[in-house]
Amino acid sequence: MTQKTFAERLREDRRLVLLRLLFEQIGYRANSSILHAGLDYLAVACSRDDVLTDLAWLRDQALVRLIETVPGVQVAELSARGMDVARGMAIVPGVSRPSPK
Repeated sequence: MTQKTFAERLREDRRLVLLRLLFEQIGYRANSSILHAGLDYLAVACSRDDVLTDLAWLRDQALVRLIETVPGVQVAELSARGMDVARGMAIVPGVSRPSPK
């Protein structure tokens, strides 16, 4: 078993936080700028490009759906599978598992 780098762990945690932020939104949707602000508020340092890259990865895993409303701004909507991952009911390699409450 190989050890994960700090950057890999940070990326996995950031993806979980994105899913949890969407889970908390009315309608389970938010744009990439709001999600970036939410990550910053929670002291998860990242660039806007990191957010867009992670959202594209989450889309590829069927955890979110994306719509580009204006160039460079994505609207992300949590999928049922993404909700399961955010709640710890499903495991997806590449996303941290939430701690038990």
